[in-house]
Amino acid sequence: MTITPPALSVFQTLESEVRSYCRGWPAVFDRAQGSYLHDEDGHTYLDFFAGAGSLNYGHNNPVLKRALIDYIERDGITHGLDMATVAKRNFLETFENVVLRPRDLPYKVMFPGPTGTNAVEAALKLARKVKGREAIVSFTNAFHGMSLGSLAVTGNAFKRAGAGIPLVHGTPMPFDNYFDGQVPDFLWFERLLEDQGSGLNKPAAVIVETVQGEGGINVARPEWLRALKELCERQDMLLIVDDIQMGCGRTGAFFSFEEAGITPDIVTLSKSISGYGLPMSLCLFRPELDIWEPGEHNGTFRGNNPAFVTAAAALTTYWADGQMEKQTLARGEQVERALLSVVEECGGEGVSFRGRGLVWGMEFEDKARAGRVCARAFELGLLLETSGPESEVVKLLPALTVSADELDEGLRILARAVRETA
Repeated sequence: MTITPPALSVFQTLESEVRSYCRGWPAVFDRAQGSYLHDEDGHTYLDFFAGAGSLNYGHNNPVLKRALIDYIERDGITHGLDMATVAKRNFLETFENVVLRPRDLPYKVMFPGPTGTNAVEAALKLARKVKGREAIVSFTNAFHGMSLGSLAVTGNAFKRAGAGIPLVHGTPMPFDNYFDGQVPDFLWFERLLEDQGSGLNKPAAVIVETVQGEGGINVARPEWLRALKELCERQDMLLIVDDIQMGCGRTGAFFSFEEAGITPDIVTLSKSISGYGLPMSLCLFRPELDIWEPGEHNGTFRGNNPAFVTAAAALTTYWADGQMEKQTLARGEQVERALLSVVEECGGEGVSFRGRGLVWGMEFEDKARAGRVCARAFELGLLLETSGPESEVVKLLPALTVSADELDEGLRILARAVRETA
């Protein structure tokens, strides 16, 4: 497929230089359905990006679209702050019955604002309020958002530099396998906690991703997560799991921490919780942590009623019978086999892969090659992004509803892109 970049237009002349994804995908997109996008020139692209994980059920999912159209056509509430509405009640009851109760999770539900970083900010504020301490521990290569509190617990130097001010009260610790298995888990962390001369203030909480998406698809082992939970309990620290990108079924189970058998104190969700790509986020926490005063954390758009409608429809459609988890794990095995074949074709040199469920990363020793692979894939009609501290990882994030044939099509394109950028 030959792609002609769009001519100089309002995007270049008026939109800020901060734009990013559009630079790697020089097309003007017009329509989308399922796992495919179409640009205004008639080209079709298979989407292995899924709105950075916001479209787990594909573009314009027909079941969710019908629910949304029906709601709008009957003049359902669109903007409601945190007022009680029928749409919110339906979502809360569905979330409790389909997600929380079957997993024996007693969480209270907070609507902190429309984006993931809103949920992280709320989690950090609540942890500090509960424990009366300022320090938060995060991990190397973590990504938790672009607002100042979230940036303070984010590892990426480029993103942190954009803050323009010192980012304080956050301390990074080594993520799982950071030292390639040469150092016992949490040796440094525990030593600092126990040493009165370490300079580490007693943390209120630890925040972690079970799979670091932006950090390069770094997968934490279940035993590492269990040990982290035990450490938090021993040291009187809250455990926050940031499940914004890896939750809502991305790794198989609805919550990515289920495989480890842990129950975090606080959980953040966003991206695919609305099911349709509509802005929505949640902060979940144990009931005894709910010490907020009314209005102590608020926001004009924390009650996105159309998102409540599509979220409830997504949960009812895809999570009531357990089939979505089984399908995602099966699709993940399909991806793993294909990536193994690509690595073998490369002779096992200079390329490796890792992942869980339907999030996978292919890392290149020649760090610039990942960008070339994504660029070639785009020319061939496949949308991929890079991740990792030096953009050295090609990230695969297809919709959970992707068919086996669509997945094969994209994996064949990826293999060709790797082959042609050697």
